[in-house]
Amino acid sequence: MATLKMKILGFMVIMLSISAIAKGDENENESSSKPPTMVKMVKGKKLCVKDWECNVLSRFCCNLTISDFFETYQFENLFSKRNSPVAHAVGFWDYKSFIIASAPFQPLGFGTTGGKQMQMKELAAFLGHVGSKTSCGYRVATGGPLAWGLCYNKEMSPSQDYCDDYFKLTYPCSPRVQYYGRGALPIYWNYNYGKIGEALNVDLLNHPEYIEQNATLAFQAAIWQWMNPVKKGQPSAHDAFVGNWKPTKNDTLSKRVPGFGTTMNILYNDNVCNQGDIDSMNNIISHYLYYLDLMGIGREEAGPHELLTCAEQKPFNPSSSPASSSS
Repeated sequence: MATLKMKILGFMVIMLSISAIAKGDENENESSSKPPTMVKMVKGKKLCVKDWECNVLSRFCCNLTISDFFETYQFENLFSKRNSPVAHAVGFWDYKSFIIASAPFQPLGFGTTGGKQMQMKELAAFLGHVGSKTSCGYRVATGGPLAWGLCYNKEMSPSQDYCDDYFKLTYPCSPRVQYYGRGALPIYWNYNYGKIGEALNVDLLNHPEYIEQNATLAFQAAIWQWMNPVKKGQPSAHDAFVGNWKPTKNDTLSKRVPGFGTTMNILYNDNVCNQGDIDSMNNIISHYLYYLDLMGIGREEAGPHELLTCAEQKPFNPSSSPASSSS
C-alpha cells in the first residue's frame, strides 16, 4: 500500500509539473483569475479541488492555496541575493519551481492548514529552514546576513562520500557516486537519498545529482522531509508546527513542545538541539523571524521563546542512531 502511494505521488509530481509549466507559459503575461473552486460533500465533509495547484479532493484545498497569499515578489524579497554574482547557484532557484513542487503536498496540508495566518507562518517556517541551510550570508554581507538564502544548491567541498554500508542491503551505495549535501534542505547519506527517491519515485540512490540539476525536484525533496516523520510514531515537522502533534509524557519530560523549536529537533536532532544557545540554532530562528517580517506577519506572531528554541530539547533521534539526520 505504501509503495502504491509513493508511486501515485511520483506520478502526480510529474503530471502536475507538466501541467503547471504549460499553464505558467500560457498565462505568464496574463492576469486572468483562477477557475472557481470545485466543492464536493463526502460523508458530510466538505472537500475541494482548486485548479492544478490543489488538484486532489481534500479539505485543505478548501483553504487558500500557497500562490493565493505568497506571490513572486515575496519570494524575491525573501531570497533577494540568491542570483548575485558571488552566489553559487545563480539562476537555479525560482518561484515557479517552488509552487510546482508544492502542488502535490498542498492537498496534504502543506501551506494549506488552518487559516491564512497559520498558512503563512508555516511557509515562513519551512522557508526559514531552507534559507538558513542554503545561505552564504555573513555578518557584514550586502543586504545583511539573512538576505542570502538559496545561495547554494549543493555542498561545495564535500569532506567524504557519505556512504553508509550499514544500509548496503536496502540502500546500497552506487559505485563512484557521492551522497554529499544537495537541495533546499540538503540531503546527506545514501539511505536518505534512497528513502526520498522512493517517495518521489525518482532514482536518487543512483542519481543524487538530479537534486542539483532540477530546482522543482530539489524543493519537492525538501517539502517531503518537512511533511514526513523520520520514524514511525514521531511527528513530522509539519505536524509539530501546525499543532497536529500531541506530545506524550516522555516528550514533555524531554521539553519537546509543538512549535518551531521542535521542527529543528525533527530535522537536525542534536546537531542543533540540546546544546544550549548555539549559533547554528539561532541562525535558523533568525531566518524564520526575518521571513515573518518580510511576509507581513511580524515576528511578534512567532510565539514565546520556549516555542522557538530547542536549546534544551532532548533529540528524538540522537546522532548515534543511523537514521538520525539528513544534514
